[in-house]
Amino acid sequence: MQSVNWDPKLISKYNINGPRYTSYPTALALTTDFDQAQIKTAIGSSAQQLSLYLHIPFCHKLCYYCGCNKLVTRHQHKADSYLDALAQEMALYQPLLQEKCISQLHLGGGTPTFLTEAQLSRLMRLLRQHFVINNDAEVSIEIDPRSCSDNKLRHLRSLGFNRVSFGVQDLDENVQIAINRLQDTDLIRHQVALSRELSFNSVNLDLIYGLPFQQPASFAETVDEIILLNPDRISLFSYAHLPERFAAQRKISDASLPDAPLKLQLMQLAINRFVAAGYQFIGMDHFARPDDALAKAQQAGKLQRNFQGYTTAGQNALIGLGVSSISQVNGVLWQNGKDLAGYYAAINVGNMPVERGFSLNVDDKVRSALISQLICHFELDVAVFAQQWHIANFWQYFADALARLQPFMEDGLVEVYAGRIKVTNTGRLWVRSICACFDAYLNRGQLRYSKVV
Repeated sequence: MQSVNWDPKLISKYNINGPRYTSYPTALALTTDFDQAQIKTAIGSSAQQLSLYLHIPFCHKLCYYCGCNKLVTRHQHKADSYLDALAQEMALYQPLLQEKCISQLHLGGGTPTFLTEAQLSRLMRLLRQHFVINNDAEVSIEIDPRSCSDNKLRHLRSLGFNRVSFGVQDLDENVQIAINRLQDTDLIRHQVALSRELSFNSVNLDLIYGLPFQQPASFAETVDEIILLNPDRISLFSYAHLPERFAAQRKISDASLPDAPLKLQLMQLAINRFVAAGYQFIGMDHFARPDDALAKAQQAGKLQRNFQGYTTAGQNALIGLGVSSISQVNGVLWQNGKDLAGYYAAINVGNMPVERGFSLNVDDKVRSALISQLICHFELDVAVFAQQWHIANFWQYFADALARLQPFMEDGLVEVYAGRIKVTNTGRLWVRSICACFDAYLNRGQLRYSKVV
């Protein structure tokens, strides 16, 4: 990404509430009157290669900023009960997936490294017992450095994990205290170095901007330290302050948070330094070394996006297991219940713990494909897209979207021609807002989203 015009006037104009578009429609479109018979049909007609996500909800300690589905506990045995339930859920999916292969497997949370080494071993045995996992599959896990010893990291490698993602967020102690997540920088340095020694294929580091007490000078020190650690990928997420939805965030004072101009300055600082250090700006919230699979996928026009963010596969072929997990397969979305007690209750009577779902119609699929193309590659060939989706007149079909795009065009954020839509370099910062112009559901009044910056 080349130079960007960081015009502060754009903040007040375009820093609207909007989805992250890990799916279209978003999870807010899912309804409880979903017919679960659609799951079997969707999986039966899906691609041969699928991705699998497992949600591990447990954490040893509460991080105030977190909006994930989680359970804070010191009782390790609760994870054993959860693995029992996961085994039963896997058994329900096994007949549907017996002729499919898993090419990507990801453990998220919560804190997956809450699990002990014995529990991790049991989980991987269960997965290999119920599913066919490719020998060359990407097997990744999110790691809280505070809950991952050297022995556990070595154990993960021995179990076949080949990608790790460490939650850093910020290295400044004042910020860490404010979010209740103290972790020593030397610990992160050590675990990244050990990951290299153990030959993990990829190391990702997560950062968050917009946290309490973040300032350009201190955040620059964090960014520079991350660059020195030389990860393969970097995730730079915008903190979404929604205390009305997430009780823990009420422990964060509104006065301690950077305002919108300062938050944009923090993002600008990080983007400029990561790009100068040789990282490819994948878009919105991800950076990767040019030789990384994510960067190569974008270069080849094959980058995708699913509920885990940017991905090299699995946009419409993702199975989610565990409490609150979301699946998307062949135009059908479904989500497990978010309440652990309800999840257990469904499993214990032999039912899939699915609470909500949605089946995309033709218009949904068209808009999903268009939004995915823009958010992954920032450009759309109108003629090719219209032919692919059998649209006689593209601009007539998207007449409302064209009207909503007009101010973005006037401000130089997007260029629209008869045969092409192109998001400019500056427009990449506002790609969520640009994509929102094509969102039929958002434009009917769905506003339960965070700010785009």
